[in-house]
Amino acid sequence: MASTACTPPHPAPGELIGPRSRARGALLGLAVGDALGAPAENLKPSEIRARWGRITGFVADRPQGTDDTEYALFSGLLLARHGSALTPAHAEAAWHEWITGRATFRGAGFSERGTLENLRRGLAAPISAQHRHAWSDGLAMRAAPFGVFAAGRPGEAARLVAIDGSVSHEGEGIYGGQAVAAGVAAAMAGAPVPVVIAAALAVIPDDSWTARSLRRAVAVAHRGERAVRSAVVIGGYPWTDLAPEAVALAFGAYATADGDFREAVLTAVNMGRDADTTAAVAGALSGATQGLSAIPAAWADAIGPARGKCLPSMGGRHVLELADLLLQPTEPPGPAPAALDPTAPPQPTPAAPRPTAAPQPTPAAPRPTASPQPTPAALQTTAPPLPALAAHRPTAVPAPVPVSLPVLTVEAGTAVDGGMGAVGCAARVGTEGTV
Repeated sequence: MASTACTPPHPAPGELIGPRSRARGALLGLAVGDALGAPAENLKPSEIRARWGRITGFVADRPQGTDDTEYALFSGLLLARHGSALTPAHAEAAWHEWITGRATFRGAGFSERGTLENLRRGLAAPISAQHRHAWSDGLAMRAAPFGVFAAGRPGEAARLVAIDGSVSHEGEGIYGGQAVAAGVAAAMAGAPVPVVIAAALAVIPDDSWTARSLRRAVAVAHRGERAVRSAVVIGGYPWTDLAPEAVALAFGAYATADGDFREAVLTAVNMGRDADTTAAVAGALSGATQGLSAIPAAWADAIGPARGKCLPSMGGRHVLELADLLLQPTEPPGPAPAALDPTAPPQPTPAAPRPTAAPQPTPAAPRPTASPQPTPAALQTTAPPLPALAAHRPTAVPAPVPVSLPVLTVEAGTAVDGGMGAVGCAARVGTEGTV
């Protein structure tokens, strides 16, 4: 049976969605999904229906985000500080600066608690990620800022989020974060839904649990949320924050809704399980796809600055400020990093600016941070270069972290598996294959 999901048409020239709208849509979409899904976290669909019927909006009197939003702020600020020069040492230092030294630490998942305990014992990355819950969706929930930063470059987004995740996650936990970051990066450049899904699959091992679950979810997306849930959820498994499950449910909701923000988020919420994370990821993907205007005003207005209930250091920060901070310099200016983190100003560069360094690199010696990985032509033409965070990037970029990633080449279109009804496109990862 062919899939009933369709590729959204490209907007007319006068209706093009700008990078600022997509960036704000992605991060506010994450926060909205988090707040909508929080009351349904760890519930079954039958339990959700018994309490509220079908959830169609906020069911809490005072909607608020959870650790998902606060950790996304944490990773976004870390990325804004270091840009493409981010290293595991930078990420580990941020954990010590903004998390381990704080008196309170509430509402986080098991992976964050295990990481915190290891760091407080003096263990460093990647050993700090060796705990019993390194497979959780804790990296996936904070991965969207990397896609915003590396708009149009899924491979770069996946590389950077893996560096961040090296402190707290391993294996499937890393793959879940990479899939989300790459998907948001593709959506930020205006890619249609099948290409966003292909971008996510292209940066993770084809035989990984995360990839298999994601493929199963999108293959049955045309049949609705019950089919997606049945294809992915492991019945009787007690932990709902399993990355292969949560990421697949989120992409399944996104595919079911054909990228529509409202439907994607509500589909994720009503499937239950780790509903705040799945709805946050679905919100980030669809918010980047449709832009800020796709988020219902009543939902957007309910999102204020983070309250710092889980991470006190993130209290008072707003996801819209972070979105502006991660944008290109040609966009309307947003607050400086210091304004978002007055108690922890950005680290100075290792050395004073070198007067001999030319502003523009010569062709013979290209700067690593200005050399994007190969991406589809449609993504390259839509996405501008990386933002020049000159105050936060050292002139001499450290040697690349050894994170091996495939090169993504995507041919836009719809490839339908007649047996499974899969939505996708032609994709090549090293060798040619189909999604």
